[in-house]
Amino acid sequence: MRTVSAVSFTVPVPFCIRLFYTDSMIKLTVRQDRSGPVRGFHPWVFSKALKTIPEGLRSGEPVELFDESGSFIASGYFNSYGQISVRLWGQEKDEVVGREFFSRRIGKALEIRKRYVLSPDTNACRLINGESDLLPGLIVDKYGQYLVVQFHTRGIERWRGGIVEALEETLRPKGIYERSDVSVRAADKLDAVRGPLSGEVPDIIEIMENGFKFLVDVKEGQKTGFFLDQRDKRHAFMKYAEERDVLNCFSYTGGFSVYALGGNARRVVSVDSSQRALEIARENVSLNGFDLSRCEFICDDVKRYLREPSLHFESIILDPPAFIKDRRKKNEGAAGYRAINEMALRALSQGGVLLTCSCSAHLTLNDFRFLLSEAGARTKRMLTFLEVHTHGIDHPRLVPFTEGEYLKCFFVRT
Repeated sequence: MRTVSAVSFTVPVPFCIRLFYTDSMIKLTVRQDRSGPVRGFHPWVFSKALKTIPEGLRSGEPVELFDESGSFIASGYFNSYGQISVRLWGQEKDEVVGREFFSRRIGKALEIRKRYVLSPDTNACRLINGESDLLPGLIVDKYGQYLVVQFHTRGIERWRGGIVEALEETLRPKGIYERSDVSVRAADKLDAVRGPLSGEVPDIIEIMENGFKFLVDVKEGQKTGFFLDQRDKRHAFMKYAEERDVLNCFSYTGGFSVYALGGNARRVVSVDSSQRALEIARENVSLNGFDLSRCEFICDDVKRYLREPSLHFESIILDPPAFIKDRRKKNEGAAGYRAINEMALRALSQGGVLLTCSCSAHLTLNDFRFLLSEAGARTKRMLTFLEVHTHGIDHPRLVPFTEGEYLKCFFVRT
């Protein structure tokens, strides 16, 4: 289970309804030798790329960027006087920032999801994926007729009111709930915020994904309640579950477990440290009409469980939390990934399939591949890639925005 640290929550209600509109923007000049990434639409503009930064700018204030010859390059909002000074949200000049501006952005993002993700069998997805949907710092997840939002930066939080209005106008949701309780907000010295923004949102929402039903705890669950970024990987795993004993490590609310049963697994064991998550996992299995006698739900530390010498599974899912939350701890985190993959390989039968994942942004795909090969060498297993996955369609990434990459998933055969 990917964990969220304990925090206190406050909801600044008066601030939620404030709107900020402007018909003029601060003009900033980009140094000629630093203009390439901006022209290539990398969404972050670093302080050293700007000739000067006026005093007194507030986070979220609209800005326009020009090169040294005076030609317009891009628009965005002022982020801070720290390393990332500006976050970009377009290359359109003289855009007025307000509800209509956000409605256009949200409408474009919704169009992509409607075309490629949403269907009669799937009513949940990532609707807004921050920088890559040209709304840096904003996350919006759609769960049926409800929305869950996160404001990651002080700049985007300034526009909370206009964004909420635009979401209401574009999607007509029954309710919008805020889960701005993520650690990244600490960089802007922002408190954790959790609470309703619009309408009424139930504690548990039932969604549909690829024809399977899931209960989502949007108020207390991990992230915004469900790991939407694994939808395509869950579906891909089904073919590796048929007539096999399957182990789902860090199972959370049983997403992979339900798909494994849908793929006609012989037996599915779900292991997680949260009893509450396992209770919902059990409910999800029942909700889809599967036989609970084919399942085990074990509340335990996965690392301790995998040390059991008698374990034997033909397919294993390993989807742990981010072991590397800080670049300075990359080596320590990589060692953790290597160790847990070694343990999983020892529990995997010859000819079995391991689906192993990393959601650490500081671990590259090649780094993950290398440490997996080391785990294979230490367990004397020759590993072969069957499939390699990253983010789903509803988690788009701008091509130059390598910092936005985090999820890596390998399907390997022993």
